[in-house]
Amino acid sequence: MQYEVTAKDPTTIDMSPKTEANEILQNVRTILSTQKGTIPLDREFGLDSTVIDLPVTLARAKLTNAIFQAIKRYEPRVKVDSITFTGDVSGKLVPKVVITI
Repeated sequence: MQYEVTAKDPTTIDMSPKTEANEILQNVRTILSTQKGTIPLDREFGLDSTVIDLPVTLARAKLTNAIFQAIKRYEPRVKVDSITFTGDVSGKLVPKVVITI
């Protein structure tokens, strides 16, 4: 089944998800919304924030790769189908990831 996940989704943490799908979706949201280097026991978890000052096209390319790699490493139960970005004129990029569980 396909799901669409964004970092803008509510980030409330459910300590006991009712289904495996809810658990997986929460894990992917957490990956997308965590800055790399901020988790004390796993500094590699999350996405690299050094793309902030890059041109939008280069940042989009680097983020796409980082998202694929992070999800592959930290949530291997899903397949990433596509990654797109929404943004505004200020250059803010918000990833939208379509996954299959």
